[in-house]
Amino acid sequence: MRPPGLRRRTALSAEQLTWAWQSASLLLGYPDEQDAERLALVARAAEALPAPVGDPLAATVERLGALPLGQRQADYVETFDSRRRHNLFLTYFAHGDTRKRGVALLRFKQTYLAAGHVPDEAELPDHLCVVLEFAATGHQELGRRLLLDHRAGLELLRVSLRDAGSPWAGAVEAVCATLPPLGEDEWAAIRRLAAEGPPEEEVGLTPYATPGFDPGPARPTGGAGPVPLPMPSFPGAP
Repeated sequence: MRPPGLRRRTALSAEQLTWAWQSASLLLGYPDEQDAERLALVARAAEALPAPVGDPLAATVERLGALPLGQRQADYVETFDSRRRHNLFLTYFAHGDTRKRGVALLRFKQTYLAAGHVPDEAELPDHLCVVLEFAATGHQELGRRLLLDHRAGLELLRVSLRDAGSPWAGAVEAVCATLPPLGEDEWAAIRRLAAEGPPEEEVGLTPYATPGFDPGPARPTGGAGPVPLPMPSFPGAP
């Protein structure tokens, strides 16, 4: 049986994809003093997006906006820091805290560096907000590939947040609605992941330091080196 509750996919322009992914990234970040400004920005973007993407974003804005900042912060920590199935780190679903995850994390970092983007070392490169920001700011195909390669975990996150009644469920639903329809093999992977959970290993994770793995050239050849990512332009923004 396919997991219920996923909206119909719709074709988006490159500009609409930028709005959708950037909006979801803003919504899924930790709420701080600038949160009200971000919610207003996402609300404008949601109005300009097709319903399968814009509606869940708008629903998330409405639910979060109804809570005081302190409550949003407490709920965020409770949702994403204490529940395995609400993990925002994409490689966790496939690899758990195993040594194989180190190789997967290296692939994310290598992808960013090869595109001329130096990721912030304060956050692991597989964090969903980091991936969405990368995809939204000039690297749509590379970002889409990272999302698709970890589709089962992303869909499990969507279903888990929805089933928990989380206000952040709509943000992940919107991301999933930007991706192609799932095939039978992908549904099977989601069911298997839901039943078994991420793999476990007694040896801890050592990010970016897996022996025997050669990441190859980290910087693009022939260019001037990494460049800062621009902020996308939202509809109605000055």
